Amino acid sequence: MKIHITGNAGSGKTTLALKLGQSLNVPVTSLDSVVWKKGWVPASMEERIHSEQRLISSDCWVIEGVSKTVRENADYIIFLDVPRLVCLFRCFKRNFIYLFKSRPELPENCPEILIVPQLLKIIWKFPDRARPIILETLDRKRGVVISNLNNIDDLIAEISAEY
Repeated sequence: MKIHITGNAGSGKTTLALKLGQSLNVPVTSLDSVVWKKGWVPASMEERIHSEQRLISSDCWVIEGVSKTVRENADYIIFLDVPRLVCLFRCFKRNFIYLFKSRPELPENCPEILIVPQLLKIIWKFPDRARPIILETLDRKRGVVISNLNNIDDLIAEISAEY
């Protein structure tokens, strides 16, 4: 099964992806590792396309992040449609821990402190820019919209039973 977990920064994509990947025993990839290179240098479009194609060519995966290519090649999409303020709070909480070092899913030398202004813009603009496009894709693909992570274990159990 190919599962794409998407949503705003701070929505819980990585946490859910790791739990789901462990439950299904399939590889998990964060698109942050595709988009960014050491020192917050953006990957070129060619590098990103090549990396995404390599990732989606596998038979089973859980990929978390925002990508049209991944979304269109997934068997199942989980959209974490979490309110902006919740995302901001979670990013603040996460950034506090990784303020001066890279998160595990990022290349080295990518401390959060260097992208705080960009991250705030991404979180604030996501509902108007990315959300409608993701919802449109969900009209054509099998998936679910989650706005509350309280019952996430039930979702994982449901997907695991199918898999």
